Formats: sequence, C-alpha cells, structure tokens
Amino acid sequence: MSFWAKLFGGAAPAPGVRMAPTATRAVPLPLEPETAAQGLPAAAVEDRFFRFVFSLPASADIAPSEREQQALQRLDDICGGDRYDVRSLPRMPTVLPQLLRALKNDDLNGAKLAELIGRDPVLVGEIMRVIGSVAYRVVQPITSLQHAIVLLGQVGLRQVVSMHVMKPILLANAGMFGQVAGQRLWDHAERCAHAAVYLSKGLCDPFEAHLAGLVSNTGIGAVARALDKELSGALAVYTPQFIASVARIAAELTLQAARYWELPPNVLEALAERGTATLPMSQVLHAANLAAMVELMSEHQTIERDAVIEGEGAGRFTPLQLARCRQDLRRQFASNEQTYGNIQ
Repeated sequence: MSFWAKLFGGAAPAPGVRMAPTATRAVPLPLEPETAAQGLPAAAVEDRFFRFVFSLPASADIAPSEREQQALQRLDDICGGDRYDVRSLPRMPTVLPQLLRALKNDDLNGAKLAELIGRDPVLVGEIMRVIGSVAYRVVQPITSLQHAIVLLGQVGLRQVVSMHVMKPILLANAGMFGQVAGQRLWDHAERCAHAAVYLSKGLCDPFEAHLAGLVSNTGIGAVARALDKELSGALAVYTPQFIASVARIAAELTLQAARYWELPPNVLEALAERGTATLPMSQVLHAANLAAMVELMSEHQTIERDAVIEGEGAGRFTPLQLARCRQDLRRQFASNEQTYGNIQ
C-alpha cells in the first residue's frame, strides 16, 4: 500500500453504508431557466457538486429520514469536531514541509533547493516531466536538476511541489466511490487553486492561496471512507440536509488535516473561516471554490456555464471580476495539457 493510500484506503472496503454506485458520468441536474437567471444559492451549488462528485441522484428538499439522522450522528461521533484521530493520517514526507518553508524564502539558491528536492526521487521525476513539457521547451537540453529548477522558477516550483503532495491524496481510492470520485476531486482542486491565484492578486500571497485551493476539499474522501467502513444499513435517498451535514463534517476534517500537515497559518485561517469569509484569503477561497465547482460541472453538462451564484463574491469581488475569473479557468483548462508556470 502506498504512503498516501493509507488516508483514503487501498484495501477492499469493509461492509457499510451502500451509496449509489459510481458511474462514469454524474446524473445531469438541469437548471430551470428562471433559476439560472435569478441566481442559485451557494448551498445549492455545493449540493449539486457533492452529488456530481459521487454520482448521487437528485433529491427533493425534504426532512432527513430517521436512517439519515442515525447515519449523521454516527458520522459526527467518528469525525465531528476534534474527535477524528489525526494520528491515522499520514504525515508528509520530511522533505515536503522543508520545501514548503524554503520556497517562502526568496533568497534560497538553486543549489540548496536541488539538494532538498534530490531527496525525493518521485518529486525529481515530476519536475523533469514538467520541465520537458511544451511550455518549457528550450533549445539547450536540461543538464541537471538545478538547471531545471532555475528554468522552472520559484513560482512554478511551488506549484509542482504542492501538487506533488495533494494529487496522490485526491486520486487515491476513496472507499466505495473509487477512482472517478477521486479524479473529480482532483479536477476541482486544480481549478480551485488556479482560481484562487487569479483572485488573490493584491489581497494575499498567491502561493498560499494556491495551496488553500488545492487542500480545500481533502476531507471529503476521509468522510466517504468513514461512511463506508463504520456505518451499517443502506441509504436510498440523500436529502440536501444530509449532504450539507456531510460537507460540514468534511470541512472540519480538512482543517484538522491541514493543521496536522503544518500548513501555513494563513491557509489554516482561510479553511477555518469557510462559512464566514471575512479575511481576504477566506473570501478568495470562497469565490474560487464556487467558480471551480461551476466550471467543472459545466464541462460535464450538469449545470449551466453562466449560472449566477448568490453570494459568490463573498462581499469582495464584483460580478465582472468573477466572470473574468471563470473565463480564465476556461482558457486554462480548455485542454488536458496542464502546465505549472503560469502564476504571475
């Protein structure tokens, strides 16, 4: 079992709550034209996104069933508040926290970075792969890791390092939901990180915003695994209240994981303010998260691309700024060929 597979499981799932089987495509949830014109509440977008990720059917806005309430109570007993045993989470390999700290130091030279990175062969391979892509094609061949680091630049290197940490987590087997859900979580994480950088200009550190966007939904897989392993019975209907409660618990787990991984204080504050969004980075993360959800779902034709989201700007961004952010996401993710050195 790989180092990161311990978080979301690698073995066959234990008997538990059986949710809808993962399909290759989420069940479309068409918008009513007047709803799109008037604006969707952010909570409705998040509900649609959760169902999209896990291929859950739509549900009427009715009170949770007794079985749902029992499942939520059990889930809260396991994962709510600070009750989740963070010691069961894998720690980052030693080199990665060191690199994250080093990359905040503008005076650190390429030789020192190459020394740190050279301790992680997988990260070395990822850097060489990225530097060999079309975006970094150069006349002279890359002769060393240090040469690649200098060419990639500190900003591009920050992205490679942070994605090297998060991509295996989100692509890991998320219990009963499998690889499709993991891929969708990763696709959202990429878009959320990109949108967070776009919106961070003049408000907060772009790298910290990028990192906050990447980790923003890491707790979802852990919650899915808990549902799979610990709960008994079967749920045929998933009401919006049930989905919202599961999402809240997942957000708490995301914050616990971020603390355990010793992510930067500003990232922790943004994750802790998820429901209020008063700090600049919290507002950036709120808007980026919703923009990424809409863009990803629109790519799969489960929501209208130009859907208006109530409160998307978090009191900070104008409709024009948000529209430009979405347009930038479309340009960036128009093809499957992703590059790393595009943060300004």
